[in-house]
Amino acid sequence: MKTNPFVRLTAIVTGSMLMALSCKNSTVTPTPNPNSATGELRVSAPFASQTTQFAFDLANRVIAQDGQAKNVFISPLSLHIVLGMLLNGANGQTAQEIQKTLKLDAQTLAEANQTYQNLMQNLPAVDPSVTMTLANSVWYRNTFEVATSFQDLLKQTFSAEVSPQDFNDPATVGKINIWASQKTNGKIPKVIDQIQPNNVMFLLNALYFKGDWKTQFNPGQTIDAPFKLASGQSVTVRMMRLNTELRRTSRANFMAFELPYGSDKFAMTVLLPAQNVTAESLASTLTSADWNQLQKDMTMGKIDIGLPKFTLNYEVKLNNVLSAMGMPTAFTDRADFTKMNANGGLTLSFVKQNTFVAVDEKGTEAAAVTTGGVSVTSAPVPILCDRPFVFVIHEKASGTVLFVGRIADPTKTNS
Repeated sequence: MKTNPFVRLTAIVTGSMLMALSCKNSTVTPTPNPNSATGELRVSAPFASQTTQFAFDLANRVIAQDGQAKNVFISPLSLHIVLGMLLNGANGQTAQEIQKTLKLDAQTLAEANQTYQNLMQNLPAVDPSVTMTLANSVWYRNTFEVATSFQDLLKQTFSAEVSPQDFNDPATVGKINIWASQKTNGKIPKVIDQIQPNNVMFLLNALYFKGDWKTQFNPGQTIDAPFKLASGQSVTVRMMRLNTELRRTSRANFMAFELPYGSDKFAMTVLLPAQNVTAESLASTLTSADWNQLQKDMTMGKIDIGLPKFTLNYEVKLNNVLSAMGMPTAFTDRADFTKMNANGGLTLSFVKQNTFVAVDEKGTEAAAVTTGGVSVTSAPVPILCDRPFVFVIHEKASGTVLFVGRIADPTKTNS
């Protein structure tokens, strides 16, 4: 099915706002009781600004990678948390690159961890009228040693469930997928298909959001309407209509309006490009400073809007995007994750995200699971000649074959 920039940008903003809006108007006051959820976010202004820039940088790159015709929906917050867990297991250049990619290079790791802990505990409690959950889990091969200090930090700071598993048992794939499904209310039923022999660890974050609009759309006013695609062609969509007081503002290249959820603690901000502006070019210009100024410039006023209903399942592999954002070493044999295992020899084999979003007259339901896979490099799984094999004795320079043999039973000394 052909898609369009408006739906794509609406979706990307929905995901990024779960992170960016939660950090608005925050303070640097230390958490008085780190073990109790109060719903009072304590996020430093630098952390909020830098992680919002991470969100827009990520969105811009993913949109550019997927091209004009594809819907995009990502969760910068979910990805940030998984990379934050990985950061705590990294050393040297690998750690420096991850921290810089997260836009946290001006903070200490301890400061970042304090914020992660506060987000995990208090972000879900910000608005009782909105359902918002965060969960982390770490699954590792039961024959692989994971540093106790790393496990303890994941449990304490990220509230992560840490579980050793038999990665050779096919049932383990099911366990991981069931966890993802349960933590996203069934919206993300599968995150991995199989476990490779060199996989030793999976780090997962699950984020689930369900909120009703503060002012809901009237289903009776939803109509069939044309929607112009980036290709110039049009499709028919179910267009919801709303004429009410909302926060809104405009720029030369776009119009913006805000649709709050529940008690107005969360919102979807829609950025509608001008007629001669593409969604891609608009996304590429967004910065943290622009976003903060946009929030200040929005004022309440009567506005008549139309928003298409849409449902989207999305999956994206983020290795190339994250490498381009500044952390290429983590994906190579030169990666240093010795805080996970002192022997080293580990690499970040993949980072992927699965997401879901549904927008209708009542509100929005969205979910994301980010998965990071860690594999061995310097200590590969042994290749055992434990079945009949063939061997060749040859001269290398000329390629002359001297002997060819097959061993069917090594215990037999005679043919």
